[in-house]
Amino acid sequence: MNNEIKQLAIIGATASGKSDLAIKIAQKTDAYILSIDSLSIYKEIDIVSAKPSPDELSLIKHFGIDVLRPDEHFNVDIFMDLYKKVLFICQEEGKNLVIVGGTSFYLKSLMQGLSELPKITKEVSSLVETKLANLESAHAFLSALDPHYMKNITPNDSYRIEKMLLIYEASNLTPSQWFEANPPKPIIENLAIYNIEVERAILRERISKRTNKMLQYGLIDEVCYLEQKYTRLPNAMGSIGIVEVLEFLDGKTTKEKMLENISMHTAQLAKRQQTFNRTQFETITSAPLETLERIILTAQF
Repeated sequence: MNNEIKQLAIIGATASGKSDLAIKIAQKTDAYILSIDSLSIYKEIDIVSAKPSPDELSLIKHFGIDVLRPDEHFNVDIFMDLYKKVLFICQEEGKNLVIVGGTSFYLKSLMQGLSELPKITKEVSSLVETKLANLESAHAFLSALDPHYMKNITPNDSYRIEKMLLIYEASNLTPSQWFEANPPKPIIENLAIYNIEVERAILRERISKRTNKMLQYGLIDEVCYLEQKYTRLPNAMGSIGIVEVLEFLDGKTTKEKMLENISMHTAQLAKRQQTFNRTQFETITSAPLETLERIILTAQF
């Protein structure tokens, strides 16, 4: 097994050209690609997520795409496990790794790490399952126990409430006490991160063009299919591109307003992504798309 592989990350706002650049870099560096995108992880959400095409996916082996059903839960823990599996495969097959996507929170979590959980017995799992039958009561119990930690967890956040209950019942420590005693350990260190710089006006134009292409590719049909198969309840159904189409289908907006709203909300997301990328990483190389490929290849390989 070859453990000496190289890894890098390419981040940027939505519609900045990340996927195309990642494929170019991967082709020239004998690398696989790991997607960090909170929508591309789902099967059947293809047009809304602007997922790479089948032709593009066939050029380079991709991970993190078409992993879960839209009604399955996705969180940073699942992504951590996915990264570890992909890293093992790359090491085993002697491939480098390009991490790419717009959900930079997952990348930051990789670099910061997560605290380990206590050992969960069957008895503890059974007890927690019983308490979760009344989610509001479980949230109130934890809030009284650890008001400081629970102030950021809403009463309907079943995933995090369950996690906090498991920690308490397994360790007899409050979440705050557990995390203080078990600080996170970085999963990946010294990762080179490259950020695509795009002027806001240019990005808005790209987003508008991509939104219109999504409509041509069958956006409305895809959302109709997803709603019929999975209902509107899964978290994924609250994503930009889906919500606006559902509003159109409900007769609340016109098709033109639907497209305008998708573009506007996507541009707002892009602005948040740019702010996050600029402020949340200590070491990062930012450059326009036109020059970033050369910078990456010169610096890394």
